[in-house]
Amino acid sequence: MIKAGIIGGSGYTAGELLRLLVHHPEVNIDFAYSTTNAGKSVSTVHQDLIGDTDLKFTDVVNPDVDVVFLCLGHGNSRTFLEGQEFATHTLTIDLSNDFRLQGQHIANDKTFVYGLPEFFGEEIKQAKAIANPGCFATAIQLALLPMAKAGKLPKEVHTNGITGSTGAGVKPSATTHFSWRNNNISWYKPFTHQHLDEVGQSINTLGDTNSKVIFIPHRGNFTRGIFTTSYFKFEGDLTKAEAIYQKAYENTPFTTLSAVEPHLKQVVNTNKCLVHLHKHEDMLMVTSMIDNLLKGASGQAVQNMNLVFGLEETAGLQLKGSHF
Repeated sequence: MIKAGIIGGSGYTAGELLRLLVHHPEVNIDFAYSTTNAGKSVSTVHQDLIGDTDLKFTDVVNPDVDVVFLCLGHGNSRTFLEGQEFATHTLTIDLSNDFRLQGQHIANDKTFVYGLPEFFGEEIKQAKAIANPGCFATAIQLALLPMAKAGKLPKEVHTNGITGSTGAGVKPSATTHFSWRNNNISWYKPFTHQHLDEVGQSINTLGDTNSKVIFIPHRGNFTRGIFTTSYFKFEGDLTKAEAIYQKAYENTPFTTLSAVEPHLKQVVNTNKCLVHLHKHEDMLMVTSMIDNLLKGASGQAVQNMNLVFGLEETAGLQLKGSHF
């Protein structure tokens, strides 16, 4: 069995990670580290786990685990690793943005591999440290990277996306509490969202192109999920575009090209990404959608762990969405 530790156990992503690992057939959770909740039962904080585990939070770290997941706020993972050594065999998976970009991807002599399995799976399998992609970055890349890899992505791409309130974290803010979010929608960080850097990095890595993604993110009045639409000029017909995506995703267990117009409930509570293509005159629109806490965070982290330890990629992740 894989012995796992979790650093930072009280947030939404940690809660989802605990839920997945408690039921994973090949994992034992050795510890869940939280200085604010040390001594408390995990199920008192993540109440969906009542009856599933008697694990308690701790303020003691076991450095000899097989894998450690960092579920800390952005900027805190690097600081934590500077003060904490793990065994040389320990796989480190970071769910923050601290190590995703080239030039920022080394800590404690470990080089972090970018953890998007659909396009970097072989590198992930050999990794000792993995930087889990951002949630919006995951959805956007799975929409655009097949075209980038095929050399068909133009210089300018427009993307709109909407995310649920869990994307902003567990601590309430002026734009996440119920009274503000309910029956409301707004944009934020137009053209400057932090996930654009990793999207551009992957596009350049796979396609050797300088395509610019012009991205407008929105806050939605729902709890979880990301729905994006990207559109750009494409000279071929729809059949040609579909062939590019079918080739890209023919062996990927979680990312699927959908022939029917998809909707968000198909992926919520799953590790899936559904991609749909629509052609209008010379424009191709690519829709992609994920659960921001699963494929956009904890589910993808477990998927990466599965790859490193030679497990079935789907182990512990065969979750079903809700159609209604």
